Amino acid sequence: MDYRILPPEELPEAEIKLPLSKSMSNRALVINALSGLMPENLKIAGCDDTRLLAKGIVSGSDEVDIDGAGTAMRFLTAYFSIQPHRKVRLTGNERMCQRPIRPLVDALRALGADITYLGEEGFPPLAIKGASLEGGRLVIDASMSSQYVSALLMIAPYLRGGLTLELASEIGSMPYVDMTLEMMRRAGAAAERDRLSIEVKEGGYTTPALDIEADWSAASYWYEIEAVSSGFITLLGLCRDSCQGDAVTAEIYRQISVTTEFNPDYNGQGPAAELCASPDLSPRLVLDLSSYPDLTPAIAVTCALVGIPFRLNGLESLRIKECDRLAAIAKELSKLGVEAEIIGDHALEWTGDRRPMTALPEFDTYGDHRMAMAFAPVAIYVPGIKIRNVEVVNKSYPEFWEHLTEAGFTLVDGDTPYESLFNDGRQEDGAR
Repeated sequence: MDYRILPPEELPEAEIKLPLSKSMSNRALVINALSGLMPENLKIAGCDDTRLLAKGIVSGSDEVDIDGAGTAMRFLTAYFSIQPHRKVRLTGNERMCQRPIRPLVDALRALGADITYLGEEGFPPLAIKGASLEGGRLVIDASMSSQYVSALLMIAPYLRGGLTLELASEIGSMPYVDMTLEMMRRAGAAAERDRLSIEVKEGGYTTPALDIEADWSAASYWYEIEAVSSGFITLLGLCRDSCQGDAVTAEIYRQISVTTEFNPDYNGQGPAAELCASPDLSPRLVLDLSSYPDLTPAIAVTCALVGIPFRLNGLESLRIKECDRLAAIAKELSKLGVEAEIIGDHALEWTGDRRPMTALPEFDTYGDHRMAMAFAPVAIYVPGIKIRNVEVVNKSYPEFWEHLTEAGFTLVDGDTPYESLFNDGRQEDGAR
């Protein structure tokens, strides 16, 4: 399904109850499954990625298909490897079977895991025969994904002798590793990191993982909307002291005319972040996003809309996301007359030059939830844009389109002719 999007008739104003953190939810599911302490009162994200991981954990089938959920593929590879007497064929959609998993498989094999590639070497699908694994000392190259590290760490308390993990080099998304370690410690595991060395002692988990925060990655699209609209947006569930790396969003957007006021108990609804427009605007934005790659789409589109030249570094991992996200961002920005240049495999740069748009933008989403959400706010500047395949947001933020209408946006069926959008068309059939 496609949507055409019209901006609010006035400044956006909304109190948005953000979804729970997908990253924290996924880790809680694995930790609780390993411990056998799956609590009935656990509140987790309601998105496709988390649903597919939960379904895979409880499945008794000899084939588990996780569709396009990359986190589920990595976490379940490690999880099934230490389930004695369990035999599983772990697979996914076409794109998933193009996403590398060799570093994790090599590491698990070094611990004694029985894993076989059923297709191309280094990629899913996998045949996994579970067993009790030995721990020890292991060196891993996790430059492509921190999730390889997190997958190993979460099973480490159940390895004989525990695990000492040596990282071959600095890795992107290290805050996600720190999130994993923090959640493991809260669940009773003994785990410590000293720069590139991580030690986890044998002993299992003793307490269920329960406390899931609102999702800071989802918040980035509302920061984008605030930056380009100067509206009145309150994001419920966000707290200043978060274990999520993407909480850096507040500091980054301080350079893009948005300030954040944290309220520990907003109108009796718990913690919230109140976003406010600011006159402060950096003349040029240079960021290393290697630790926060999921913020790239929102930041790039925001800068293009408000006219801030940028260079975003540390983007190597975007090549192996749901799509080649680096190429996709550059291509879709070009529809706005913004010619961003890809530098090697690691950076995206825009000098600030524009060319006229030649057509009303119709943005492709490439099966990527973050592409859809990052380009939707363009409607504030270019009413009537089209976002294709809007259902992709179900991967991480199923309520996104509903929340957008709460903020005053109008969503119209994508087949609606552009010319009819402004003939009092906001209340026509098909409008939301």
